[in-house]
Amino acid sequence: MARIGQAVRRRLVEPEGGRRVTAVAASAPGRFPTNQDLDPDRLREAFGTFPSGVVAVAATVDDLPVGLAASSFTSVSLDPPLVSFSIANTSKTWPDLRTATHLGVTILADHHGVVARQLAGPVERRFEGLDLVATAEGAVTLADGLASFDTTIHEEVAAGDHTIVLLRLHAVQRAEATSPLVFHGSVFRRLMVD
Repeated sequence: MARIGQAVRRRLVEPEGGRRVTAVAASAPGRFPTNQDLDPDRLREAFGTFPSGVVAVAATVDDLPVGLAASSFTSVSLDPPLVSFSIANTSKTWPDLRTATHLGVTILADHHGVVARQLAGPVERRFEGLDLVATAEGAVTLADGLASFDTTIHEEVAAGDHTIVLLRLHAVQRAEATSPLVFHGSVFRRLMVD
């Protein structure tokens, strides 16, 4: 056993394959002190090390498209079909958007970096020059997204300074395979192809 900081490293042998695995275990309870500096900037920086995709969430409200960009989108369930995203409680857009009967969700492609910035910008210019598709129920999607979903709000869950929005899927469309837009380190990026 060798000490590494506050962790202990042990060698284990997996019985079936005889493969050596190194496991790191806490040397004592309380390894992470409770008085850590968990200010929002430090957390944002740490969270930013995890890459995520980007979606547009949009709908028609009072005959106008209303929407936003979200990088917290995730699949949740196949039965029933559910997805989710998180929205800051300070959002000025969500109170209007949540009144829509249906919401459109578009998974953005790697060429949508400018679109993602536009959707995060001034409300009156978010949809300028964009090719949109609207359903009869009011779900709005981008015509050239990787995939799009027609959804309704299934549930909203309070989660600290954000709300987790669970969406029920009613329809899905998938485009030709291209690369997704990736958000990492507060920058929009592309996947690198091997």
